[in-house]
Amino acid sequence: MLETERYECPYCGEEAEAVLDLSGGDQTYIEDCPVCCRPITFVLQTDGQEWLLEVHSENE
Repeated sequence: MLETERYECPYCGEEAEAVLDLSGGDQTYIEDCPVCCRPITFVLQTDGQEWLLEVHSENE
């Protein structure tokens, strides 16, 4: 099950969109910002139905 969520880059402040795969359960992964290319840590918590996405800079 895929969802999309808009987020703000913790470095440059630009808005972008993440595609979330809720079928994988709780996840932590890193993707580069599509604007400034700095690494963003994504923390996804899900029970398969409801979910919460947090984004952090590399050192947070």
